[in-house]
Amino acid sequence: MSSPRLLLKGGRVLDLDRDPHHPAVADVLIVDGRIAAIGAVPDEVGAAPPETIDLGGKLVVPGFVNAHYHSHDIFLKGCFDPSVLEFWALNALPRAYPPRSDEEIRLRTLLGAVECIRGGITTVQDMLTLYPLTAEQVDVVKSAYDAAGLRAILGLQVGDMSPLDTVPYWRETIPPELQPTLMGGPPVAGPDPVAVMNEVFARRDPASLVRWAVSPSSPERCSRPLLEKLADVARRFDLPVYAHIYISRAEALTARRMFGDFNGSMIDYLDAVGLLGPKLTLAHGVWLDRREIDRIAAAGVSVVLNMLSNLKTKNGVAPIRPMLAAGINLALGCDNCSCSDAQNIFQAMKLYTFLAAVSDPTEGPPDAADALRAATMAGARTAGLQDRIGALRIGMRADITVIDTDDPVYQPFNSAARQIVYGEGGRAVTTVIVDGRVVMRDRVIQTVDEAALRTELARIVPGFRADADKVFARTARLRPYILEADKRIWREDVGIDRYLSR
Repeated sequence: MSSPRLLLKGGRVLDLDRDPHHPAVADVLIVDGRIAAIGAVPDEVGAAPPETIDLGGKLVVPGFVNAHYHSHDIFLKGCFDPSVLEFWALNALPRAYPPRSDEEIRLRTLLGAVECIRGGITTVQDMLTLYPLTAEQVDVVKSAYDAAGLRAILGLQVGDMSPLDTVPYWRETIPPELQPTLMGGPPVAGPDPVAVMNEVFARRDPASLVRWAVSPSSPERCSRPLLEKLADVARRFDLPVYAHIYISRAEALTARRMFGDFNGSMIDYLDAVGLLGPKLTLAHGVWLDRREIDRIAAAGVSVVLNMLSNLKTKNGVAPIRPMLAAGINLALGCDNCSCSDAQNIFQAMKLYTFLAAVSDPTEGPPDAADALRAATMAGARTAGLQDRIGALRIGMRADITVIDTDDPVYQPFNSAARQIVYGEGGRAVTTVIVDGRVVMRDRVIQTVDEAALRTELARIVPGFRADADKVFARTARLRPYILEADKRIWREDVGIDRYLSR
């Protein structure tokens, strides 16, 4: 339970609009989940004394927003070395596995939530894939987030196109007798995904920190009728929309071939189906061209960069500087645990600045303060929550991360922003507050019994791993054909390149 009045005393309170390097020491009063005062805290006649946490020698920063994540494959962390995206996906996506139990789904969601909290993340956008998608298992995921106390933007990811129809050269290179094995077997029957969304979204839970989103997997993986239905659902329920876009060179080539009536552009296609606008957030955007960057900037679309997974799945470097110059709201995500291996927003912030520098050697953004904004305010904006979270302001919800400056990485203390972004890895995060509730205090999770969670995981993970081994054996037969298709894709000219040495 959250304390109705909580006083954070004596910490250095980071305000990115003032001095991001030397934050002033101030007290923070939280009342009923909101920041009521920063600095001098007035005595309120008749009010109960607040619970006090002494934060002398610590940094008080806005809670981080992990704006792109998938909880469905967290049990696959550490299973893969770098691999082309299209082959990795065959091993990691839920469609390749038998339907999972409610218990497994609950445990994997809790595990991901705990990892996020330990890393100072207070909000996560989970683009969730359930196979099949059912309202009952959506409720399992929501209940797990509620139990952990993590704020979540839960998007229900759907698609209805076969990869044989969307990945160039797969039909030509994969032998016909192996094509039916691509996703493990025939589809499992389930309810209509749009009907499930209508049912789930109609149930409002004002006590929950979970909010909903519509998540078409990506333009090419959804038929036009499905995209138009999803656009309608988003309008009727006034929800944000999160989708993937242009992760790999294969997807850029698919756009040139599949959307010829739309200038070979997935962005033009999204506009035609009614999805292009300020409610839309696109994850990745590695292979956007300059005209498309200008189009999404004009439409107010946000982009979530996922540098960790883009590098591990051999997709190259997103055009960070051109997107910044166009004025696009750029947020940061940690993506799947099977292709980034950690929900570590500090790694994401560091790569954000360094990859922009290596892809454009001229002086310019982003700097450390820009990275912190991308990991807080920009992520909040993707969900329409920029007036509620992402900064420490009076009246905003109290989503707060506390960092111990006694850690060697902060000695000597020269710059809060630079030492967080370039030096921190999550080790110094001590206390995390979500909506005024202390969910981790002095490095101890308050909402989940971690020892019991580990015991439950030890019992259930071997069954998952047995299924995974069967998937890996099946995809090993497909690997040479997938890699041959990848070679052919790289021989094609798509008009842009995202590898620095090529």
